[in-house]
Amino acid sequence: MTEALIVNGLVLAAVLQADLGWHRTIGWFRLARPVLLSVVIAPLFLKSVSAGGYGLALEIAGTVIGLVLGLVATALMIVYRNPRTARPTSGAGRSYAALWIVVIGARVAFTYGSLHWFNRPLGTWMLEHRVTSNAITDALVFMAVAMMLARTANLSGRVTGLVRPVGRLAPTL
Repeated sequence: MTEALIVNGLVLAAVLQADLGWHRTIGWFRLARPVLLSVVIAPLFLKSVSAGGYGLALEIAGTVIGLVLGLVATALMIVYRNPRTARPTSGAGRSYAALWIVVIGARVAFTYGSLHWFNRPLGTWMLEHRVTSNAITDALVFMAVAMMLARTANLSGRVTGLVRPVGRLAPTL
């Protein structure tokens, strides 16, 4: 449980610190930080990735859900060139923060619930489908990392698609 809280706290803090607010410059460090965080998270918190069965399906589902949620998150951001500096810039408000908080809150609630609220039914399901607790932990980690990386890749792609200003700092919105 502590590991899940650490991963979720790191992801939420990193993303909201980097993205929340208006006129946030998009530079190499802002794009590299989530990748570096993922490189740290993966080896520390992944237990034993499943090679087949329901465990693998669960890990793949977590990854796909994370990718989709990361794309939804970046759809809630605006990306533009700052009219004064012509640098790539973004803005994200309450809906962006709410999405991240709800998703991470749901992961934390699931983790807590699996230990305190619905541990018996979950244990029965895991036994029937031969899913280990490591597979569930890995699926949640894959979801967090995929969401963060999808957000970063999409943000990077949107920056690349911005039109370069012509002449004297002509703004492009």
